Amino acid sequence: MKKYGLITIILLVCSCIDPSKKGFDKYIFIPDKEDPNLPAYTELGYNTFGAKYGDSYFLSNENSVVDVSYQNEILNLCLQSYQEYTDNTESMSLTFSFPSSPVQTYQDLASLNGTVIDLTGASCNLIMKKGATTDTLVVSSGHLNFKRVQILRIDKIEDRAILSGTFDAQFLRNELPETISNGRFDFGVINVYYNNE
Repeated sequence: MKKYGLITIILLVCSCIDPSKKGFDKYIFIPDKEDPNLPAYTELGYNTFGAKYGDSYFLSNENSVVDVSYQNEILNLCLQSYQEYTDNTESMSLTFSFPSSPVQTYQDLASLNGTVIDLTGASCNLIMKKGATTDTLVVSSGHLNFKRVQILRIDKIEDRAILSGTFDAQFLRNELPETISNGRFDFGVINVYYNNE
């Protein structure tokens, strides 16, 4: 009987703990079962992204940044982090640009739920920045798949959009073929930069 009383007290104490919003800003890396260098695909707002890039990896970490902006009927999703080699790392970002209905707030991102963007489509661009060099890539095939977009509510108050999905691309960079494969993302978005003049 004492055992059940103690369990009840523990459950009551745990239920009274107010989850801090800062907890949803944390980076949580759970290794993929097939490739532990990549984060597992999740839909829980773990603030991760990653992909195999040639013989190396493009990976998020606790200092990575995700920017979402909308300008002139184009939505830009920028993943900023680093490329990891066997013996070093280099700063790197990927920006996916594609036509979209207006996105002024994170709530508007819900319209992307279940959307697959063909990166070879009209007005679509994939921009890579490595170190100080920025290239608009010539994409021969590629997709950005928003498998799930959900609005996170904390205590019944909307807090952010959680975007989860996958991406891949084959492209020319410096006239050489390169590949990004097994890309995945799962992150929260609070702010959207909007300018549609």
